[in-house]
Amino acid sequence: MRALRRTIGGLTGLALLVALSLVLWVNLRARPQDLPWPPLNLGQPIGAFTGRKLTALTRDFPACRAMLDQAGVSYTVLPPRRDGDRCGYADGVRLVEDPRTADGKVRRIAFSPAGLGLSCPVAAALALWEWNVVQPAAQRHFGAQVARIDHLGSYSCRRIAGSGATGWSEHSTADAVDIAGFRLSNGTRITIARDWRGDTAKAAFLHDVRDGACTLFATTLSPDYNAAHADHLHLDQAERGSIGWRACH
Repeated sequence: MRALRRTIGGLTGLALLVALSLVLWVNLRARPQDLPWPPLNLGQPIGAFTGRKLTALTRDFPACRAMLDQAGVSYTVLPPRRDGDRCGYADGVRLVEDPRTADGKVRRIAFSPAGLGLSCPVAAALALWEWNVVQPAAQRHFGAQVARIDHLGSYSCRRIAGSGATGWSEHSTADAVDIAGFRLSNGTRITIARDWRGDTAKAAFLHDVRDGACTLFATTLSPDYNAAHADHLHLDQAERGSIGWRACH
């Protein structure tokens, strides 16, 4: 009888494990962005593997363009560029200010200066950042929309921090963009240089969009990192091998 009870207990435990596994599988199937193998869909909410899938697009320009097309992101393809042995890109796009619907979402944010050119994976991450992070944060803190993002550019053939003693910057392949500030639909202007610190709604907004960027970009650097980033957020899609560690400061 004791052996029978042990057998029944073991079967019950196994049944519970199978049931829990089934529930977990069903839940994850409902959120493919939390799994490593389903393809990326820019129309889905941010998931556990979204950032790594975005970074992986650096190896597949056609797939990246297809995702931008599916999501309704307007762009033109930039011709390949090569500046010496270290600089240049073959996956560049220029964002076009032509809002279109993407799964019920609309790309409304303009970039200033206009005609921002950058790598396709960074453009894809910016779209997700706008839809899932920037606009919700603006609505939450100010009850307004972001109408424009001020940037300091993307492509620049240079080393990190402009020093010849360091490695090459992700800007040298257009895999980075520097964000300087935001302009809201109600006329409010928010800048990294002026508004990052303090107990204000502007500072809270900037920290929220920085934290949200950390889930989408391989590297997110803010004024909290060092003085070189006192006036901008540096966002890039650096590839770091199979481990794919991410930097967020």
